[in-house]
Amino acid sequence: MGNIRQTYIKRVAIDLVRHYPNDFTTEYAHNKQKVLELTDLGVAVDGQLKVVHKKLANRIAGYATRYVKRQHRIVA
Repeated sequence: MGNIRQTYIKRVAIDLVRHYPNDFTTEYAHNKQKVLELTDLGVAVDGQLKVVHKKLANRIAGYATRYVKRQHRIVA
């Protein structure tokens, strides 16, 4: 069976990818960093991002990665 994600996670990930299409790639680690930069899930402390809600940020970045990969498959 596949993974079932909450609607909130899907909505936030899709909105981020649609608003910032050039910022998200098919790499999970890169997308995780972008999610932290573009949302309030990460807080800047001494010039570095500190994760406040780690599990939520990971899920959003994971779904954004899958969403971008799916978009590349549809286009190609």
